[in-house]
Amino acid sequence: MDPIRRVAMVSLHTSPLDQPGTGDAGGMNVYVIELARRMAAQGVEVDIFTRATSSTLASAVDAGPGITVRHIHAGPFEGLSKSELPGQLCVFAREVLRAEALQPVGHYDVVHSHYWLSGQVGALARDRWGVPLIHSMHTMAKVKNAALAAGDCPEPSARIIGEEQVVEAADMLIANTDLEAKQLINLYDAEPARVEVVHPGVDLEVFRPHDQAVVRAELGLPADAAVLLFAGRIQPLKAPDVLLHAVAELLRRDSALRSRLVVPIVGGPSGSGLEHPESLAQLSTELGLDDVVRFVPPVAQDELARWCSAATLVAVPSYNESFGLVAAEAQATGTPVVAAAVGGLTTVVRDGRSGLLVDGHEPGAWADALGRVIRDPELRVRLRAGALEQARQFSWDLTAERTLAVYQRARADLRETVA
Repeated sequence: MDPIRRVAMVSLHTSPLDQPGTGDAGGMNVYVIELARRMAAQGVEVDIFTRATSSTLASAVDAGPGITVRHIHAGPFEGLSKSELPGQLCVFAREVLRAEALQPVGHYDVVHSHYWLSGQVGALARDRWGVPLIHSMHTMAKVKNAALAAGDCPEPSARIIGEEQVVEAADMLIANTDLEAKQLINLYDAEPARVEVVHPGVDLEVFRPHDQAVVRAELGLPADAAVLLFAGRIQPLKAPDVLLHAVAELLRRDSALRSRLVVPIVGGPSGSGLEHPESLAQLSTELGLDDVVRFVPPVAQDELARWCSAATLVAVPSYNESFGLVAAEAQATGTPVVAAAVGGLTTVVRDGRSGLLVDGHEPGAWADALGRVIRDPELRVRLRAGALEQARQFSWDLTAERTLAVYQRARADLRETVA
């Protein structure tokens, strides 16, 4: 069979050029651009279609050799929430089809959509272009609604129906983990034969160990501090409040720890967290933690690697993660992870080997786990070694190789069906 030459990726609600850690930009943004880079390195041209959020954005942006990000005008440039985007699907889809119509027949070999909104557009493109649709969910409403944070809003039925439609339409579904594959099959009635597990990767050139003393000095952190890092979007799903409550419990148990404890929160408000962007800072004040908590705006990937290297541990208390990319990235810097035993985190983190998994979100249990890592230097040494070993299991090159194999399989199956 002919090799894959050109791929149309659809990432409607967030651009791979956006800074991860704020708004709707997160692990999916990293996934899309890193996958595109690795496929482009293998000679595949990748066009990424995303919604324009500013009138100053060029219609096409070169994002590296073989990669073009195409900004589609659909709705107001600013002030449009993710929940309002379904109203712009028709306009977005029309412009995607128009862009392809300007090219020779058969320009794209496959369409790969990311998140359910993109899947709706991808399904239309599939039928119009006669190419297979490969879809990555990244998050699923039914899974999220089953593990909501206190006070968080459930995903609406319209999204659930939309996800079900995309699952039915896709020729192949790519799941991040075995657990996500089972959820697609059990919750969305996906055909097992159309679900393939492909782990995301880690850029091991960016996320690598740095000299901890050096990066701490550069970041203004005490050399002997116990640094408990949270990195991610500030919203109920990511549960940074769980970390703050656990830190308050740690200090209640051992007030002497306060003098050397630093808790950096690296990221910005997102999702339902945008409704109360100051809520985490207010909680910090209420818990009496303003002297230990530091709020840091979202940072670039290379800077995040330095923060991870500077940390004693990275806390990932999310209520759900389809994979948990920040946990994998932290481990690649040799930093242990304390994570909630949910979703993809149970795949990314090896309990007792590369970090600790915590059942539930009760502050006392989290304080126990954080305290173990802080107080036990031998455990930290063992977890650091295990973290580096575990991170090597995740490679973007392998992700691209396996994803291209899924594309080929989907194309062969579609041709056989048509024949």
